Amino acid sequence: MAFTCEICNKRRQSGNNVSHANNKTKRVFNPNLQTIKALINGASKRIKVCTRCLRSGFVKKSV
Repeated sequence: MAFTCEICNKRRQSGNNVSHANNKTKRVFNPNLQTIKALINGASKRIKVCTRCLRSGFVKKSV
C-alpha cells in the first residue's frame, strides 16, 4: 500500500470536508510520509516513514 508508514503502519484516514453551509463531502487525510535511507538489519534500505517516527527516533538513518 502506498500510503502506509513501514514502521508504525499509519494509514490514510477518511473524513469529511465541511463547507460553511454545513455540506459534507468525503475526503482523505494522508500521513506525512518521507522516503529515507534507513539501516534495516545492518543494511541500507529505502523505506517510507511518517515524520512522527522520524522525529521520535524509531528509525536509524543511514549515511
